[in-house]
Amino acid sequence: MNKSEAVEVGIRQVNASETYALRHAVLWPDKLPAYVALPDDAAGQHFGAFLPAGELVAVISLFVSGPEARFRKFATHPAYQKRGIGSQLLQHAIVAARSAGARQLWCDARLAALPFYQRFGMQAAGGVFHKGPVAYSRMERSL
Repeated sequence: MNKSEAVEVGIRQVNASETYALRHAVLWPDKLPAYVALPDDAAGQHFGAFLPAGELVAVISLFVSGPEARFRKFATHPAYQKRGIGSQLLQHAIVAARSAGARQLWCDARLAALPFYQRFGMQAAGGVFHKGPVAYSRMERSL
């Protein structure tokens, strides 16, 4: 399969623990696996993108608090990046946030990913900050 070929996936809600392997492998492979577990994972909605054969290839975690929603730990397996899977998964999270009553969506985005988030109408809010050696910016949009 061509690296740039779009891939259709099935998206469904998963348990937080089902997201940990991808979170670790994609986002923080140099840390211990426990590093990717969030203290508030139990309060979140976690979604996975699955290939037709059942392989989990992308995850995102959504946390809604009143009118505000935040997504975290958004990760796509490197072999499936730039093929539309992350776009499908983020769109699913946007719909879920709206359905839960949120009017604002935000995330802490790695600087390298800012153009991706801008395609979804998100804008930088505030300055650059670091989590360890990785540079981030808060991105947000109205829903």
